[in-house]
Amino acid sequence: MFNKKFYILIIVISFSTINCFSQEDLLIKAQDTTVISPVEFDMLSPAKAAFYSAILPGLGQAYNKKYWKIPLVWGALGSGIYFYDLNSTNYNRARTAFKLKLDGKPNEFDGVDGNILLSEDALIRAQKSYKKDRDLSLLVTVALYVLQVLEASTNAHLLQHNVDNNLSLSPQIIQDAVSNKSVVVASLNFKF
Repeated sequence: MFNKKFYILIIVISFSTINCFSQEDLLIKAQDTTVISPVEFDMLSPAKAAFYSAILPGLGQAYNKKYWKIPLVWGALGSGIYFYDLNSTNYNRARTAFKLKLDGKPNEFDGVDGNILLSEDALIRAQKSYKKDRDLSLLVTVALYVLQVLEASTNAHLLQHNVDNNLSLSPQIIQDAVSNKSVVVASLNFKF
């Protein structure tokens, strides 16, 4: 009996509201001190950077005034295109040699006149390997292209944020009092 009344009392107290008022005369109003002029904040800046980067790789990075990223973008995409072309050329060579070998005609892998001798099975394996490498090179190149478009858009978006000394992340090395060893820590500081 006592338990039932106790539980009902707990439920009633839980769902009841208690109005408490204290220090009504003290009102604090916060004011926003960050002022951004319309000239500094361009809503279309990330879209423009992504568009420019999609039209010509590296142009979005130039729009963001991050010129040092342009050779990295061109180098990454150029490497992907180079390996795609190399694997495609080797695939076509192995495929042509395989077709000529099936027809009984001389090819570059027939072992005549100092050429390398490759069997039909070796030519089939070479075709599969070069085709797989060619497709992987294409996939990596497309991924790098999309990544540089996303990087340009993200960078343009992050350039619009106000980052100053009021928000800082500083790594420090401190002495641990318990183990007496040096420990690397990071402190995040907010200054209002």
